[in-house]
Amino acid sequence: MTEIYPLLALLLLLNIFVGLTRVLRGPTAADRMLAAEMFSTSVVVIVLLLSVVTDRPTLVDVALVFALLSALAVVTFVSRAWHALETPTGNDRQEEDRP
Repeated sequence: MTEIYPLLALLLLLNIFVGLTRVLRGPTAADRMLAAEMFSTSVVVIVLLLSVVTDRPTLVDVALVFALLSALAVVTFVSRAWHALETPTGNDRQEEDRP
């Protein structure tokens, strides 16, 4: 069963490169953020696979820190995007001030 772990790690590495191209070429900020989330999820799984293969349980803690940082990044992005949608731009304020 452990023979499949390196193959899974290579597939996840390929997934990271696909996500990286989406981060670089994404048409919107939301597309880029979702690709970055996929990127971070793949990294967490690769670290967990390395933990099993190398029999180092401390790598599970590293994967947990990566997962928490990834979740924090998504929450920060969503809160900033939500705030940007609720805040009117300078042009909208000028139109409201006109009689």
